Amino acid sequence: MNRPFTMLSVLAAGAGILLGSCAGVATAAGTGAQVASALGMIDQGTADAITRSGEAIGRAAEEITPEQEYYIGRAVGANILAAYKGYTGNPGLSNYLNRICGALVINSPKPDIYNGYHVMILDSGEINAFATSGGHIFITRGLLNCAGSEDALAAVIAHEIAHIQLQHSIKAIRTSRITQAIMVTGTSAAEIAAAQNTSLKDLTDIFDESVGEIVGTLINNGYSQEQEFEADTLALFLMASAGYEPSSLIDMLRALEQNQPRSSGGFNKTHPAPAQRIANAEKSVKKYSVPDTRQFRRQRYNSLR
Repeated sequence: MNRPFTMLSVLAAGAGILLGSCAGVATAAGTGAQVASALGMIDQGTADAITRSGEAIGRAAEEITPEQEYYIGRAVGANILAAYKGYTGNPGLSNYLNRICGALVINSPKPDIYNGYHVMILDSGEINAFATSGGHIFITRGLLNCAGSEDALAAVIAHEIAHIQLQHSIKAIRTSRITQAIMVTGTSAAEIAAAQNTSLKDLTDIFDESVGEIVGTLINNGYSQEQEFEADTLALFLMASAGYEPSSLIDMLRALEQNQPRSSGGFNKTHPAPAQRIANAEKSVKKYSVPDTRQFRRQRYNSLR
């Protein structure tokens, strides 16, 4: 078998190992390829292909910074606002939701993020909510209408904060990067084997598609059932830490269970059935003992309702 092809095939097959050992190994692969080319062991085209493969793996292993999380989330948010119109009819309600959000995050494990957390209402009767990386939270009027108390609203916001703090959308990007890195590595090997001189697309173009993939996840597919359960479990903790009644998450899920059959799309399409989420939440809610102070929040909730 042709040696360059063998080298790249091994690199593709071992991509998972290389990814786990960080970008330094990938850089070493590129450096070694260039040295081998200078010594006449392989031609320059082969060396460049190995270097590109190493760069792909290094990019896949790269940590995403808080600033990158914010700007990726902002790009995703812009796509959401292209599909849904923002609601500006009640600024007081928007401020109210952001104050609830502030109470939740200040008592959370990750209160400070780049540019903070922000809640925006979407002018849609659809029952749905979205959270993008970097602290962007979107809630439809349809979902707000299902909430019977401030604590129920806090449950919705806490669930979306949980998605952000658990980095669910960022994890999707990392998965995409790993998949694409392996694919590009395999493509490099195939090109050399076929003696083709076709240049590979810039890897940045491939990874930029991650924004579109996140939008598709949020609006069309939803997170995995495991991730939704994980977000509900953390939401219970966030609510209890801020003094909200954790069982209000279950109250909210029961309201969704009653209202969802009358609403197409939205949570029906992107979330597990409320009954499944209720069963999961009931396993954890008993761990929290919080004084029931809901009556003190009822007046301000009713005034904005």
